[in-house]
Amino acid sequence: MKRVVRMLTILLALIVAPVALAQSQYKLLVLSIPNKYHYEYIPVARDSLERLAKLHAFEFTWANRADVFNGDLSQYAAVMFLNTPGEELNPAQRKRFEDYMRAGGNAIVVHRAAITPPNDWVWYEKMVGRSFVIHPMLQTGVVTVTDKGFPATFGVPDRWIWSDEYYVLSNPYNVRINPVLNVDESSYDPTKIWPGQVSRPMGREHPVAWYHGYEKGRVFVTTLGHNVEMYRDPQYLSHLMGGIYWAATGLGQQQR
Repeated sequence: MKRVVRMLTILLALIVAPVALAQSQYKLLVLSIPNKYHYEYIPVARDSLERLAKLHAFEFTWANRADVFNGDLSQYAAVMFLNTPGEELNPAQRKRFEDYMRAGGNAIVVHRAAITPPNDWVWYEKMVGRSFVIHPMLQTGVVTVTDKGFPATFGVPDRWIWSDEYYVLSNPYNVRINPVLNVDESSYDPTKIWPGQVSRPMGREHPVAWYHGYEKGRVFVTTLGHNVEMYRDPQYLSHLMGGIYWAATGLGQQQR
């Protein structure tokens, strides 16, 4: 009898051990709704996030409809708006997300998600930390690291050759942000834009990624990530993963 009990104990351990090893550290909600300019990236970004989740032991819910915000948001360590701005949420869903942040939830805002109509949802604009003005044509430029102690910069060089839409931004609500990446405007033409439009340089301080605290949570924003190939690029994915890791856990940041 003792031998049978011992064998059953061993078998149970063999079954339970892999489950324990597979436990995730945290759960992420990713909102990715196709729109006119951003849809081809979706299957590639989802596949890349699945690989990152397996590598870094987290799980995520992928949503292409805003009605996911009707459910329980408290289960998520962070909510990622992936090329999907907050304007997609109806008033009740916006209120649920605001409550989530006020209860200590966290957010990640990627590229197109930083663009929201002025005064449509001021709370969200303040959460992003900067307001979109316009962007010149996609160009190759030099992105520079301004905070080597932040996880979203650990996988990129000090001067990073990158091609993207470098958003021109404003700060109408005087929100204090902590830039982690800037773009060197001397490395591309910040005035190159379509006929009938005008784009002006921002100057020496032109952030393209930053973080700050909002309500009771953490917010990481990257305006990089326009086209599909970027979601296959190891350095970009390292940048994105650093932002996810910090937003979800608050860890990894080196004190200056």
